[in-house]
Amino acid sequence: MLASYLTLAAVLFCIGFYGVLTKRNAIIVLLSIELMLNAVNLNLVAFSKYGVNPALTGQIFSLFTMTVAAAEAAVGIAVLIVLYRSKATVNADEFDELRR
Repeated sequence: MLASYLTLAAVLFCIGFYGVLTKRNAIIVLLSIELMLNAVNLNLVAFSKYGVNPALTGQIFSLFTMTVAAAEAAVGIAVLIVLYRSKATVNADEFDELRR
């Protein structure tokens, strides 16, 4: 049963990694990062349940990871809104300068 969770997490992580490396839309890149973080959360919960010493530590770490991911998404969207207002695009290739 653990192998199926790990396989699913690996597939999710690879899909997210592919999205980060190949997509130009900054919103899709943020969604791909969230997908990668969800794969990590799935690994934490799976090892927490099926590990050598089953405990709640993996699930607690997963909650902390979800909190950090939510904060990261909020900050990322805020930065994207500011960049969109200045450049009028969400194409990640256009964001090559730190100044206006």
